[in-house]
Amino acid sequence: MAERPEDLNLPNAVITRIIKEALPDGVNISKEARSAISRAASVFVLYATSCANNFAMKGKRKTLNASDVLSAMEEMEFQRFVTPLKEALEAYRREQKGKKEASEQKKKDKDKKTDSEEQDKSREEDDEDEERLEEEEQNEEEEVDN
Repeated sequence: MAERPEDLNLPNAVITRIIKEALPDGVNISKEARSAISRAASVFVLYATSCANNFAMKGKRKTLNASDVLSAMEEMEFQRFVTPLKEALEAYRREQKGKKEASEQKKKDKDKKTDSEEQDKSREEDDEDEERLEEEEQNEEEEVDN
């Protein structure tokens, strides 16, 4: 856990970006207001984490999962955010699944390429062996003829 309260604040750059995305163009925010929002966001994250942890503990788990967070949001009376969070979670899972499938396909393609290269190399070695054998046979025939 953090030793100082300042350690619990979210990075200013993140807070500033979120604020700019939420406000219409041309609207400015004072440093004091940005600081207040930052502290409020940090308190919210801590509270949500604590509530989600309670659900994990009830389930006799040490790892918080998405359902714990969704349950915490409902317990904290933020039901209106549950549906958008579920949609964002589904989008995240689809994205991760797509990345995993792409990674697996890339690995399969790489393995196929490696196998193909090994087969080509093996064919080349076989061809070289055949050429050596033919040369040896020719040399033997020439020696017999002499």
